[in-house]
Amino acid sequence: MRKIYTLGILFSLSLLSGCSKDFLKSYDKRVVGTWRISAVNRVGIGGGGDIDNLPFHNGFITFYENGTLEYTNAANVLFKGSWDIVKKRREDQTYRSLQITAIDFTNQVVLSQYYDDMNFAGTDHFKTSIIYGFHTFVTHFRR
Repeated sequence: MRKIYTLGILFSLSLLSGCSKDFLKSYDKRVVGTWRISAVNRVGIGGGGDIDNLPFHNGFITFYENGTLEYTNAANVLFKGSWDIVKKRREDQTYRSLQITAIDFTNQVVLSQYYDDMNFAGTDHFKTSIIYGFHTFVTHFRR
């Protein structure tokens, strides 16, 4: 019987040591790094709101630990700015919102977006949602 418990403990430890511990980190720590905007999907009914009019619908964003970021769009224009994740509770649910602001100082262009919800779908993928009337824009970020 003692051998079974010992084997069970060893097996559990080997599983945990081989897996990523990212899910234990805060969202602020998990988001740090360079992410590619891989897709933006529109879900729901109703008119209005075009994906191409969203400020961040393609390109790469590098989130730095100090709350700053760099965004390079598809035209290879560099924007610099800031980001913030806010944890909120509504009834029994906890959700996180993401605020991104980026500025192209050369052309004096400001991009800003508030994402109503943010969820990690793994160590190399997170999704954000923008609620717009009766539909939602879901942006996928991948490493």
